[in-house]
Amino acid sequence: MSAKDLDVADMYRAGLYGLLSRAISAAPDQEFLNDLKQLDGNDTALGAALLSLRAAASTMERQSVEDEYSALFFGMGQGGEVLPYASYYLTGNLHDRPLADLRGDMSELGIAHAKLNNEPEDHIGYLFEIMHGLITGTLGGEVLDSGPADLTTQMVFFDAHIKPWAEDFFADLEAAQSAAFYVAVSAVAKALLVIEREAFQMAA
Repeated sequence: MSAKDLDVADMYRAGLYGLLSRAISAAPDQEFLNDLKQLDGNDTALGAALLSLRAAASTMERQSVEDEYSALFFGMGQGGEVLPYASYYLTGNLHDRPLADLRGDMSELGIAHAKLNNEPEDHIGYLFEIMHGLITGTLGGEVLDSGPADLTTQMVFFDAHIKPWAEDFFADLEAAQSAAFYVAVSAVAKALLVIEREAFQMAA
């Protein structure tokens, strides 16, 4: 199966993972904010969260969002308000066993870190990028040799590397003192994670 064979639901899932990965991995630029202004929603929890994110992108200035990103994730040279790493949430330390386990699973999946930045692979933005890649069969613009992963492979990766901690992280991000735009980002992420967790449980 290739990416063009994916059904609408999987393309939508992949799009949400990609959107959230972009929002968390770097400060939003004006082009990304403009894209967010085009989001649609509905009366579901996820739909309402998307509408809130559209509103945040429409009302906040790019510089304000950039400053917020810096405060949340970098701080004033002392580290930001939140640490978006699986190792930290699962062990209290950075670069710990969860990162080693992730690297082992990435190797088995044929996924190599692009090394485009210095962030370890257990950064939530990169984990969401991997989920996007498993669904679509492409990662960082490159086609994976294995193509799109089957649902079981997606579920195993999600259960091992995202499910144990990601909802806690986004709850902390939502509650962070500097969060405004990222309150809306967190709401989208939390709604997606609930849907994914429940869907995988039903498929197991």
